[in-house]
Amino acid sequence: MIVFGGGTIVHSRRPMGINRVRERAAMAASLSLIILLGLLADYLFRKFNLPGLVGMLMAGVVCGPFVLDLLSPGMQQASGDFRKIALIVILLRAGFELRRDTLHRVGSAALLMSAVPAVFEIAAVALVAPLLLDMSYLDAALLGAILGAVSPAVVVPLMIDFMDRGRGARKGIPTLILAASSIDDVFVIVLFSIILGMYGAESVNIWAKLAQIPTSILIGIAAGLIPGYGLYRLFVRYDWRPPKRTIVVLGVSIFITWLESAVAHVVPMAGLLGVMAIGVIILEKSEPIAHIISQKLKKLWIFAELLLFVLVGAQVNVRVAWEAGLAGALVVCIGLAFRSIGTYVSLAGTPLDMKEKIFCVAAYIPKATVQAAIGSVPLACGVPAGEVILAVAVLSILLTAPVGAVAISVLGDKVLDHSPQSTYRFKELREQMELPRVGERVRSKQFGTVWKVIEEREAWLRQPVSGGPRSDRAPATPAVHLRFWQEDESRQPGTGRTLKTPKPVQASIAGS
Repeated sequence: MIVFGGGTIVHSRRPMGINRVRERAAMAASLSLIILLGLLADYLFRKFNLPGLVGMLMAGVVCGPFVLDLLSPGMQQASGDFRKIALIVILLRAGFELRRDTLHRVGSAALLMSAVPAVFEIAAVALVAPLLLDMSYLDAALLGAILGAVSPAVVVPLMIDFMDRGRGARKGIPTLILAASSIDDVFVIVLFSIILGMYGAESVNIWAKLAQIPTSILIGIAAGLIPGYGLYRLFVRYDWRPPKRTIVVLGVSIFITWLESAVAHVVPMAGLLGVMAIGVIILEKSEPIAHIISQKLKKLWIFAELLLFVLVGAQVNVRVAWEAGLAGALVVCIGLAFRSIGTYVSLAGTPLDMKEKIFCVAAYIPKATVQAAIGSVPLACGVPAGEVILAVAVLSILLTAPVGAVAISVLGDKVLDHSPQSTYRFKELREQMELPRVGERVRSKQFGTVWKVIEEREAWLRQPVSGGPRSDRAPATPAVHLRFWQEDESRQPGTGRTLKTPKPVQASIAGS
């Protein structure tokens, strides 16, 4: 509103405008703090051979509203959106690493791991929590449903790192854990809604609720496969540059997660599974396109990782966790013990040996994302033991996220197989030599002409030993053959001159 008085124009909204500027400045300062503290914590923890994400979580706890309170209110309000976008980025990367043949190999074990460990943990917490925390069995079951979910924010990045390094590729162990942990969250959240509904006056149709689990999974996968196939056709028809393709994929993924909440009152839908399905279908239809997008997401993940883990840590209320005390810690540990038994039982009959099964048990320890998201819901809904439930949920994050991340990293490097002819060797070679992918363009420094990569082929080459002839016993090194096409507006694609590398680009034996 503008008031005219004595020839002076008074803007009554000016204070509000100043406040908005200050809020934006505070958010910018908070974002800068997240980046700098997150990078510093990541560096320090890696120096001590600890996972960098643990340092980011601790940095978030320290600068969060419950310790030093260094983040602006605006950043705290937007925290949920930032964390969701970061989670979408990592799940997209996971989807672009999931091959159909590997999924077929681990399918039955993944289904068992998506439900059996959670059931074991929920049952254990429901039995011991009334004795240790003085709550009803219904409250204890609700607490078990909150504790029963594994954290994709912690598990998925570590599994992708193993896949990038070729660890566990022979038996598909990282893929197994990726698939199982994604469905595990859907299963547990449905159980949580069933138990929470029992507090209402209306009766809950348990069978109808349980039917939401497969329905949510199938609809979520379909919601990703259909647009994913459409994106594949779009990228094949229109020769967009890799950054534009990546932005489009990310935009469609964000839309899917919005659609999940928009149709929640009509039909259940696992939106995060749909996000992973986009990557799966594009990888199945065109591996070169999938690799290009995956590499761009890998660079984007550097920033998204900082946001995700620092902001997840900022949600942890240390004071509330302290109130849970030893009794709360004992409940969490007993639940984890039974969860570990359930995980081990789920892997019976698989080709995994005992050490690999123990690794899978460790991979199912971390809790963070789901507990931070729904831990306070019972208190808001008036559940009698809501404060205790929140305290134990927060305590579970503090106890399991760092311990689980360290256990996964240490055990993974010691237990998971690493084939000498792993696909990671080709990824290493590409990164070291900065080789372009199919569809990317390069410029000739000598002639200033633009060439497009139209073909690449991976091969293992045998080197002569001590000046002798090549032998099957000679060490094999990864090599990449490239073919280029000279772009010219006067020519149609598929016509004109092509050029291939005179010899394949390969790694040296010393670096192999």
